[in-house]
Amino acid sequence: MKTLGNIIWFILVGFWSCLIWAFLGIFWCITIFGIPFGVQCLKIAGFVVFPFGMKIKTDFDSHPIANIIWLIVFGWEIALGYVIAGVLLYITIIGIPFGKQCFKLASMSLLPFGATYSKTKRK
Repeated sequence: MKTLGNIIWFILVGFWSCLIWAFLGIFWCITIFGIPFGVQCLKIAGFVVFPFGMKIKTDFDSHPIANIIWLIVFGWEIALGYVIAGVLLYITIIGIPFGKQCFKLASMSLLPFGATYSKTKRK
């Protein structure tokens, strides 16, 4: 299921999302002040390509100041967009797995500093 989900996600959402996140990351890395934010955008770009079969662990305490700045400046808007998309996808039966991925992306885009992603273990 995760392979099929990743293929469908990549075709419909992942490729374009990755391009947008990568562009934002490169744009932020142009300035000295924006490099930490650009690195987080590039981290999210790596996750957004194939999110099925991945888990996210957020750690606010590792970089609280950076997370607060991210949250105030643009984190809440991006997370709100992913939450709205997730709710809309949950309305349909077939969209539930994709809505779940949107909620994972919302948590990562809300507080990306200290957040990590890894493959889930097979049961």
